[in-house]
Amino acid sequence: MTDADTAPQSALEDTPRVVSASREIAAPAGLIFELIADPARQSEWDGNDNLAEAASGQRVRGVGEVFSTTLTTGAVRENHVVDFDEGLRIAWLPAPEGEQPPGHLWRWDLEPLSEGSTRVIHTYDWTDLHEEKRQERARATTAANLRASLDRLATLAEQG
Repeated sequence: MTDADTAPQSALEDTPRVVSASREIAAPAGLIFELIADPARQSEWDGNDNLAEAASGQRVRGVGEVFSTTLTTGAVRENHVVDFDEGLRIAWLPAPEGEQPPGHLWRWDLEPLSEGSTRVIHTYDWTDLHEEKRQERARATTAANLRASLDRLATLAEQG
């Protein structure tokens, strides 16, 4: 067996399955959370440039809810909310329309720092993603992509 034969598996093993980015945003946690918890606003700050749109009226209010988004490819994703603390934390598992989530999670944690300032942590966790066809895309999601979302979110939130 040559190095070339083992490279894809080795690359997979060396790729972190949890990536995260954080930054301080000069806006209150409640305002930032509204931008995240309202799917109709998500395409405005998506650093993966993957979200095209979402219907209005889907504002997330708790665990167990499902909201739909349309990707730039036209595919629809049903996002299953698995963690929620109003104004502080939200996480969801995306799935193709009508299917169960394949095992990757998007998470947002907000830590109010002071009057009008919030540390926002954005995490992508594909630890439980076992479908090989989806792993290549998962590996392509880096901390830089997450940081791009944070930067766009900051621009929106800091504008008020």
